[in-house]
Amino acid sequence: MSSMMGDPHARYPDGSVGGQRKEIYTYQADWDVFAMAWSKRQDASSQFRLAIGSNVEQYSNAVSIIKKNPASDDNGSLYKAASFDHPYPCTKLMWTPDMRHGAQDLLATTGDYLRIWSVHDDDYSRGTSTVKREALLNNNKTSEYCAPLTSFDWNESDPNIIGTSSIDTTCTIWDLQTQTARTQLIAHDREVFDLAFARGKDVFASVGADGSVRMFDLRSLAHSTIIYESPDLEPLLRLEWNKQDPNYLATFTADSRRTTILDIRVPSLPVAELGGHLGSVNATAWAPHSPCHICTAGEDCQALIWDLTSMPKRPVEDPILAYNAEGEINNLQWSSSQTDWVSIAYNDKMQILRV
Repeated sequence: MSSMMGDPHARYPDGSVGGQRKEIYTYQADWDVFAMAWSKRQDASSQFRLAIGSNVEQYSNAVSIIKKNPASDDNGSLYKAASFDHPYPCTKLMWTPDMRHGAQDLLATTGDYLRIWSVHDDDYSRGTSTVKREALLNNNKTSEYCAPLTSFDWNESDPNIIGTSSIDTTCTIWDLQTQTARTQLIAHDREVFDLAFARGKDVFASVGADGSVRMFDLRSLAHSTIIYESPDLEPLLRLEWNKQDPNYLATFTADSRRTTILDIRVPSLPVAELGGHLGSVNATAWAPHSPCHICTAGEDCQALIWDLTSMPKRPVEDPILAYNAEGEINNLQWSSSQTDWVSIAYNDKMQILRV
């Protein structure tokens, strides 16, 4: 983790600047980028493959699949392999976590509904893809209106399960094979903004406008545990579960410059608070290969990587890496198939950075 993002804008917390080798690629879209996801597949044609979603305030939006040309090593090496229309902006995108040989190459999106798309690579030499909608999942059979979905998570242990969160206070657990809802529960007192599964297939947590983090177990949904409430019950926007050490969660409140790290063994009290940002935090991502590293990004145009090894004995004061983007960072993802790469979205750009 000590290597520098090879870019002149990157710097250590002491102010020293690093720019030894260029390890940064930029893709410019036709629209502002918000939703973003790395493909989880390990095969060579999928390694530098991301999906990005437009953020346009109208019905007609789009999703593009971006790949890196392996023969090219300059800024033009990221290209659009496919694009398809999407109603309303995607609130989240994810590629299937199913790594079994022969498993369908699937992409999920949320907005007005949960949709599942299949991706088929065209002739390899062209490097393009074809996308087809496989399913639209809707649990509201009685009304023509739907409550927008704010987020979702795809269960890594059982890729047949997706959990969605909605502004109507509910979370829904979907069975992809039968394309039906296994269960829908009122999860919060107000809008639910995010949902994340722990390691394993049964436990998930959610955050929402009521300022609480709640933990659920699919084996006993009659009960939930409130593991944290924000000061003054400020809305909690996002939730990231540490997949390497499932005792830890990261969350942040609306318009906050700080990221809160929670230990589910010590409810109600943050185990660490990460400062460092000069504007609101918009996204966090745990390192997929390390239990003690996390990246945060925000409206101060910074992406910061933190080493949490010292918690809870000592406060975590400073990041170990900082990267300055050319705009407010809306989103951030850490690649699980290539763990030394993160991606950020700002304005109409998606950037991948080597860390």
